[in-house]
Order: sequence, then structure tokens, then C-alpha cells
Amino acid sequence: MRAPSGKPYVPFIMGPTAAGKTDLAIALHERLGFELISVDSAMVYRGMDIGSAKPTADELARAPHRLIDIRDPSEPYSAAEFRDDALGLIDALWQRGQTPLLIGGTMLYFKVLVDGAASMPGADAAVREQLQRDIEQRGLSALHEELARVDPVAAERIHPNDPQRLTRALEVYRLTGRSLTSHWEDQSAVALPFEPLPIVVCPGSRALLHERIAMRFDQMLELGIIEEVEALKARPEIHADLPAMKSVGYRQVWEYLDGRFDRSTLRERGVVATRQLAKRQLTWLRRWQHAHWIDPQAEDVEASALKIVRGAGT
Repeated sequence: MRAPSGKPYVPFIMGPTAAGKTDLAIALHERLGFELISVDSAMVYRGMDIGSAKPTADELARAPHRLIDIRDPSEPYSAAEFRDDALGLIDALWQRGQTPLLIGGTMLYFKVLVDGAASMPGADAAVREQLQRDIEQRGLSALHEELARVDPVAAERIHPNDPQRLTRALEVYRLTGRSLTSHWEDQSAVALPFEPLPIVVCPGSRALLHERIAMRFDQMLELGIIEEVEALKARPEIHADLPAMKSVGYRQVWEYLDGRFDRSTLRERGVVATRQLAKRQLTWLRRWQHAHWIDPQAEDVEASALKIVRGAGT
């Protein structure tokens, strides 16, 4: 399974949250022997099982996923670290005569893997504290206007109501005097030893995707996501500003446990936040060149994926 460049293909199973990526990846593992590498910024953390929709113990027994449960939630994990880990795993699998398949919904991880990691300053507590004060005093819209002045490209890409990415872009600028965009433009990408074979699983109907998202969040509530976050929140080294606790679902439950709203509002906010995540994922995916899209409403997902994989390089 080689590309015209002579490099081997590595399938990417991509798609918005709740689209059915895990089921397809497990099917491809069982049918064709692919070895799975998770591409998910929440599943890397131990103890974050329900809210990340981590594969169950039975699913992991059937099809082990690498890069799951590799960090404590108190320890941040970056996209650059993911790139290094993923490339190392891909090479190790090849050395054993195995074929890797990457599966997940963290689009930044996929992008950094393919394009390379920019040289970025680390987090700065003082700058982040000031940015948090700015949010409280001036609001997110004012910070987004500030970003538009210093980095219009990033401002176009980052939603005004996305505090995590917004503050990171401004943090980089305040620390270096250079925009986030300029750092990415200066990145030193290492040539990939493979060609991606991107396969996107996504319902054609947005209404169906929204229905699946609501059903998944309700299931998380039933399975005990509140108790899961309670256990994390009880640990003194874990706080709300950690990247792990800013993950969709976890952030909303943390705020609920802080008494900021009731359970019905938690459910509403969790579903809305997950829909917004899916919208951002789809924005990334639509920019992905040469991706093969599979609509589970219109076709057999497994059969379509098998056709794509078997036809690659022929």
C-alpha cells in the first residue's frame, strides 16, 4: 500500500465527535490487522475515561489503542509531544512488520503531525493570570479584537468564544512580540516518512450528528462523568486551568460542581459545547486535501473504508 511517491500510506480515521470513528478503526484492525494509534488530546490522560469517550476495556482488548492513558491529568501534553510519540510508534510498528492506523478527532494533532511543530514559548503563569483578568474585566470579545489587530490570520481561525485558543495566541504574542501565525510560518517541518490516507467519517445530516452528540452526552451523565470529575477535582494538584480540565465536557462538569449552574443547565451546556467542538472539527476537515468522506447515512462505513484502503496505491 504505497503512494506514487514510493512512501507507504498510513490511514487516518478522522471525523467529528460521535461520528463512529472508533467502531470503524476496530473493524479495520480486526479485518486487516492495522495497529491503532489514538489521536485524542483527552484520551491521553489517565482517569479521564467517561468524558473522553475512551474505548471500553472490552474494545481495547479487541483492538489496543496506543497513546491512551499515557499521562496524569496534572501533566500537560502538547501537540509537539504527540508528533514525536506518534512518529516513534509508527517507525516501531514498521520495524515489526505491522501497519499503523491513526484514529481520533484532535485535528491539531493531525495537522502538527503532517506539517511539523512550530517553535513556541512555553506557558507563562504571569501572562496567563493577566489574560484571565483581562477576560473578567474586558470580556472575550475585546481580547478577540486585540488578537485581530496583532494576528488577523489567527483571529479569523479562532472563534471569539474559544478562551483557550484565544488566550494562547495572545500569550505567544505578549511573550515574544511575534504572532502565532508567524511562529507557524517559521516552523521546521520534518519530511514525513509516509503519505497520509485521510478517511473522514461524518453523517451528511447535521441534525443527525447533533442527535448523536446529545445521546452521547446523556450517556456520559448516566455512566458517571460527574463522579469522574469529582474524583479529579478532589486531587490538590489538579485545577481548572490545566489543559486536561479544559476539555469539552470536563470544563462544564467542573463549573457545575463549583455551583455555577444546575444539572439541567449542565446537560444543555455540555451538548452545546460538544456541538461547537464538532463544528470546529468539521472546519478543519473541510480544509484537508484529498480526504475520502464516508457518510454513514448513505453507505456502509466499513465496506467503503475497506474499498478506500485496498485501492490505495493501485
